[in-house]
Amino acid sequence: MAEAKPKTAAQKAAPKKTAAVKAAPAKKAAAPAKAAAPAKATAKPAAAKKAPASRKTTQAAWNPGNEERYNMIQVAAYYLAERDNFAGSPLGYWTAAEMQISSMLPKK
Repeated sequence: MAEAKPKTAAQKAAPKKTAAVKAAPAKKAAAPAKAAAPAKATAKPAAAKKAPASRKTTQAAWNPGNEERYNMIQVAAYYLAERDNFAGSPLGYWTAAEMQISSMLPKK
């Protein structure tokens, strides 16, 4: 075991420091009226609430061209056939895909 070193006269005379317990500062009671009021910092600017008018009209007016419509039908027909394990008629899948895509797109 380690031997304890003898203390010097200065170390013996020094008083032991004890941890002083500080009282926590008292919390102020919040006024009930302030707690019930909503914070203004969470409010969004008025400009952020409105959606641009051009965005709404663009979505409603979107109409794909003939080539894009053809490609959409082609992909839909493939997925319909794949779901059926390619057991049916290609013409049947194509007409089902045409009906499905036509119901999703806006009328001309």
